[in-house]
Amino acid sequence: MNLKSILKSLKLHESTISMILGGIVIVIVGILVINYFKDIETGTTLPTGQETQEGPTITKDGKTVHIVQLGDSLWKVAERYYDSGYNWVDIAAENDILDPGLIDMDQELVIPNVEPKEATVKIAQEILDNQIQPISGATYTVVTGDNLWNIAIRAYGDGYRWVDIAAENDLVSPNLIHTGNILVLPR
Repeated sequence: MNLKSILKSLKLHESTISMILGGIVIVIVGILVINYFKDIETGTTLPTGQETQEGPTITKDGKTVHIVQLGDSLWKVAERYYDSGYNWVDIAAENDILDPGLIDMDQELVIPNVEPKEATVKIAQEILDNQIQPISGATYTVVTGDNLWNIAIRAYGDGYRWVDIAAENDLVSPNLIHTGNILVLPR
């Protein structure tokens, strides 16, 4: 007996057979998904990277010496001894290191006795405050680096008013303004 005759004897239609086979596939996929998630341990955290071991510190002739461990960098060593990574430069200079990216495991680094450095970056708002000078006149002469957005901010305090400036000056291409152009600022 072949499959066709068996199915005819059961009087099953093709759509019924498809539904049965689809149900079997769904059950198998469900079992696989359940088994997959059952094997995963909950509450564990995957490691994010290599953790630095704190290298041993020794004292030679009154100088502090750090022995480089796996994962150490000059920045990390400086953070350990100065609480500031910016002192990596001092460590590199003290040890005559030409390429600060290359330090070897078990290398001895003399830690110089210097003051911890602090970041010397100005706050972005301070810089912006120094650069923004308001425009109060009815006209403005374009200088190098200007664009309508920044002109609108300086003239009105609202960058979206660049559209008003473009319309007032009949600019065909508002993203193209030239140094020396005189723009009328609608008030």
